[in-house]
Amino acid sequence: MSGGGTGRLAVVGAGPAGLAAALAAAEAGAEVTVLDLGQRPGGQYLRQPTVDGVRPAPHPARFADLLRRVGTHPRVTVRSGHQVWSAEPADDGTGGATLRLSGPAGPSTLAAPVVVLAPGGYDRVVPFPGWDLPGVVTAGAAQALAKGQGVLVGRRVLVAGTGPFLLVVAAGLASTGAEVAGVVEAAPLRRWSRHPLAVAGAPGKLAEAARHFAALRRHRIPLWRGQAVTEVAEHGSGLRATVRRVDADWWAGELTRNVEVDAVCVGYGFTPSVDLAVALGCATRTDPADGSLVVSVDELGRSSVPGVLVAGEATGVGGADLAVEEGRLAGLAAAHRLGLLDDAGLARASTPVVRRTARQRRFAAAMHRVHRVPDGWTDWLRPETVVCRCEEVTAGRLRADVAGYGLDDIRALKLVTRVGMGLCQGRVCGRAAACLLAAASGRDQPLEDFAKRQIVMPVPLGIVAEEGPPR
Repeated sequence: MSGGGTGRLAVVGAGPAGLAAALAAAEAGAEVTVLDLGQRPGGQYLRQPTVDGVRPAPHPARFADLLRRVGTHPRVTVRSGHQVWSAEPADDGTGGATLRLSGPAGPSTLAAPVVVLAPGGYDRVVPFPGWDLPGVVTAGAAQALAKGQGVLVGRRVLVAGTGPFLLVVAAGLASTGAEVAGVVEAAPLRRWSRHPLAVAGAPGKLAEAARHFAALRRHRIPLWRGQAVTEVAEHGSGLRATVRRVDADWWAGELTRNVEVDAVCVGYGFTPSVDLAVALGCATRTDPADGSLVVSVDELGRSSVPGVLVAGEATGVGGADLAVEEGRLAGLAAAHRLGLLDDAGLARASTPVVRRTARQRRFAAAMHRVHRVPDGWTDWLRPETVVCRCEEVTAGRLRADVAGYGLDDIRALKLVTRVGMGLCQGRVCGRAAACLLAAASGRDQPLEDFAKRQIVMPVPLGIVAEEGPPR
């Protein structure tokens, strides 16, 4: 694809959004290359087993059909095991981007006149005493191990946090053979009654929720609402999770139970992956729904950089169904930019998808209001609670340095404390550190400084040396 001929498109990410974009563009006549770090297409939501003997997790028919159609389309090439570690806008100003890759055959460069970024997201982390102990994992990690390798994080597990994903993970772990001690949901689910129009506009979500609740009943998994795991401690050969009631702002109240388990799986929603888009110069904004940093796009997924489209969680977390619709729109817009669809054809193909996307986005906004993550969790922390695991920065150190040095912005915080300067580059701790800094300084903190990096993923220095550093 180097040199970028007419009708050629690169899609980064083989999750629901990327697959939908690839299929829509290919059906319009584009030659599409899909790049994905995973061993098989599907992303986290449609994760396929990576070892023999593991039974594939069942997926709704519409997603299984999407995987099949992309896999058999003659104009779609999926390059699995390829990591895009840097991206630069096209030199000639015509649009698109040059992507730097590392893959099974070594480093390479791919230039495309049009690029769709669909990198998805990753688990949002909220620190609490004991969150860094062995056996405390994100809900997404627990699901990935079970679906991809058939490995359970523990024989007896507790699932905690907030959001519909907790039900998915609990049901999946139970079906794989784990004993799920309970699901601890911080939000009172009666909040959904305040959003009848959003729920009515997404009837498939109701059916999906009913299936998950039925799975909890079938496996006799209790659901403790309006409560949170505020501490985990070592206990014998396992862990003991402290569960307390929390109010609407997550201020912890009375102790409700201690739960002894092998593993605690925590999930507080997702953080959009915007690194590549930021590296390309795409405009970003703070999503009012959940406070995440997201890429600014129009209704067809077109970013502020010509020839760069963005779809899925990177434009706002909303789930797989919304990601598919946004991917379709981005694929159609890509085909239009490549000259494969005229204005009338684009309007005709995109109008019904835009309407479906709007309904899914309304549901997503309601979901964020119901399962919001207020800042009361910062009161759970002790001075010795680790906030940044890579650099071992504690809450006490962070707060003392903010007060002692008068720190009031993220760049200064990083320089003085080294928070967010380790291997994860703030992906895990950045949002939490920004919340603590805002509380201590009295200033809202933008998240862009944790997303600005030319090398967006860790790669060996030899690859950088061979390809040359990003400009």
